[in-house]
Amino acid sequence: MRRFATVAILAAVFSLSSPAAGTLSGRRAPGFALPDLNLNYHDIQDYKGKVVILEIIQTSCPICNSMQKILETIRLKHGGKVAVLSIVNPPDTQTTVNQFVVANQVKSPVLFDCGQVSAVYMRATPKNPNITLPHMFLIDGSGNIRNDYEYGKGYEKYFEGLEPLSKEIDTLVKELAGPPAAPPKKLPAAKSE
Repeated sequence: MRRFATVAILAAVFSLSSPAAGTLSGRRAPGFALPDLNLNYHDIQDYKGKVVILEIIQTSCPICNSMQKILETIRLKHGGKVAVLSIVNPPDTQTTVNQFVVANQVKSPVLFDCGQVSAVYMRATPKNPNITLPHMFLIDGSGNIRNDYEYGKGYEKYFEGLEPLSKEIDTLVKELAGPPAAPPKKLPAAKSE
């Protein structure tokens, strides 16, 4: 009983200190390998050990366009510890993606999906076929979806301002380093004879 109470208290404290996870969080990030504009494939497994911001977008979406500056700022701040991957689906084409990349000075890969990867991430089913865009997934260094945000469901601040998303990414990047190392143990003094 005491153990349960301790666990419940820790869970309550943790939930107060971090934002609530989206409904598509708390699971291993589904695997994929998708091509970019240059037909180079990007496999999500290649990003293990990094924090990944995975966004499912449409290039004609105004929020998706304005979000690129925020994502680039975060990516540059953390160097090689954070990767940004954007996924587009039809009707986007190489032409629309190229225009999007140029107009927004996108430096991160924009990947082409035929809908299957997006459906898996969004847990689309015949009973729930909707994929609402934009949608962002935060994936930790172990490959787990730690949080997800759908624009228009009260998560607008993560798409419209730098600070809320940056704070979450800072937390995930700190976790990459792991707990601080214990100080080295002192060796016993040598006995003099």
